[in-house]
Amino acid sequence: MLKSGLIFGAIAFILGTGITLLSPLCAPCLAIFLGLAAGGSAGVFDKPLSLGACAKKGALSGALSGIGAFLGQMTGAAGNALIVGPQGAQQFLRQFGMEMPTRGNTDVFYYFSVFSSGCCIGLLDVALMASLGALGGLLWWQISGQKRTYSSSAIT
Repeated sequence: MLKSGLIFGAIAFILGTGITLLSPLCAPCLAIFLGLAAGGSAGVFDKPLSLGACAKKGALSGALSGIGAFLGQMTGAAGNALIVGPQGAQQFLRQFGMEMPTRGNTDVFYYFSVFSSGCCIGLLDVALMASLGALGGLLWWQISGQKRTYSSSAIT
């Protein structure tokens, strides 16, 4: 579980950072595939002996990978905020005929909204990856886990 979680957590961090630089809304799509893969590989690495243990290890592996996705989401949001900035966001909105409110300090509002939305999407990634990690563990059990034979020394 730990090995799988760290491997897919590192992958989620790198891909999440890159995808978030383009658009933060694309990161949950990445979480779907990486969560399933983390849960399935937790079964391959740990070879749990029961269906429940397989789902638990998959969920924990997915959650650990989700932490990597969360950190990648926040890193990408910081990079996106530095690259685009409040003025770039205003120019982008003007292309669609909208204006950002000019009352108060719009720079603070912009950076707060970028990081709070990144945090919310990152938490969604953790939840998705944990639940889909459990599903990936269950799929591994159905495909190859229940077909294994155990000797009495392997169970104890």
